[in-house]
Amino acid sequence: MLSEAAGYLSGIAIASSFVPYIRDVFSGKTKPERISWLIWAILGLIAFSSQAASGASYSLVMTGVQFFGDMAVFILAIRYGFGGFLRRDFWALMGASASLFLWYLTDEPAFALFLVIFIDAIGVVLTIIKTYENPETETISTWVFTSAAGFLGCLAVGSLDFILLAFPLYICLAGLAILAAIRLGFRSQT
Repeated sequence: MLSEAAGYLSGIAIASSFVPYIRDVFSGKTKPERISWLIWAILGLIAFSSQAASGASYSLVMTGVQFFGDMAVFILAIRYGFGGFLRRDFWALMGASASLFLWYLTDEPAFALFLVIFIDAIGVVLTIIKTYENPETETISTWVFTSAAGFLGCLAVGSLDFILLAFPLYICLAGLAILAAIRLGFRSQT
């Protein structure tokens, strides 16, 4: 079945995205944006729970693996990362916290999922800014694998269910946006 295979492949792709990233963090090449990874780690668990409550099956593989990878990178970012005390980090955390409070008030899994995507996008914006300013501090292959995982996660849904497609499609687009920031950042330096 295509959706089952795509679900497992999305999990493999997202797991593969963390291997070069973590390697590059230890080598000093990659500098994770701390607040982004904190937001992503917290939200990974929420996204997984929301998708499960909405009836997802094989597409949960990518989301579950992503949560564990995000948590590992956040732990590394505490020591080896970038940011955390910038004004934009403060405002991102405030926006994420307010949105998490809204999520807490809802019993609707779909609303919670869209709040998760919005909050996750706050982390993506922080990483895009950092990456544009310092494109050498990101690992390109990580974001290629992330985009591929999102695309495969969409295939894993197996239907045109907007709620179930929303998170993997967002992950695909977020990875592509960070890749664009890397490219544009290198161009701006020449």
